Amino acid sequence: MKAVAALLALVSAVQAHYTFPALIANGASTGNWEYVRKTTNYQSNGPVTDVTSEQFRCYQLAPGNEGAKTMTVAAGSTVGFTAGSSVSHPGTLQFYMAKVPSGQTAASWDGSGAVWFKIFSQGPNIAPSGLTWPSQGASSVSTKIPSCIPAGDYLLRVEHIALHSAGSVGGAQTYISCAQLTVTGGGSTKPTNLVSFPGAYKATDPGLLINIYYPVPSTYTAPGPAVFTC
Repeated sequence: MKAVAALLALVSAVQAHYTFPALIANGASTGNWEYVRKTTNYQSNGPVTDVTSEQFRCYQLAPGNEGAKTMTVAAGSTVGFTAGSSVSHPGTLQFYMAKVPSGQTAASWDGSGAVWFKIFSQGPNIAPSGLTWPSQGASSVSTKIPSCIPAGDYLLRVEHIALHSAGSVGGAQTYISCAQLTVTGGGSTKPTNLVSFPGAYKATDPGLLINIYYPVPSTYTAPGPAVFTC
């Protein structure tokens, strides 16, 4: 009976976690891991909790692109990820992009260095009765590619920071995926506030170390730089 209980607890934990396995672009969802680099949690659904780990960049199962292809999308268009099976925890949703340097491609580059700029951040709705999180329960998440960024290859990174256990250091659970894009059109604006992963966050950042239940927070500050806008 103890073994059965342990197995049921493990299954419940896996079901409570999630992945972002498929890119949504050009109005359609793609296949799992077709344009998204396969993540370490593709079977376990578990999170990254160490913000200093190399896994905090793209949570990749192995170096390289794991066979992922590169999707062509227009600057200003909507892109996103499916959530498998849904975003089951309360927390912050953020998207970042990084432009691939000259001489490399989205398929070959590892995304290292201070190259990432934030394009979207969604925190809680705050009320005296408690916090509510727009992304909780979502089966997909999306954002728009800035219309002014230069054309070229990019990595697109999604992160959902689950905060249900974030009252102690290391309790925040981050779910991450990176997709490979070729952006067409666009402009000539170079994004600012570039950061690296790992390196952008500290475990003690107020957006990662917080009791979201009691006392009810009156403010919330997401980790990372300000959102880049055109």
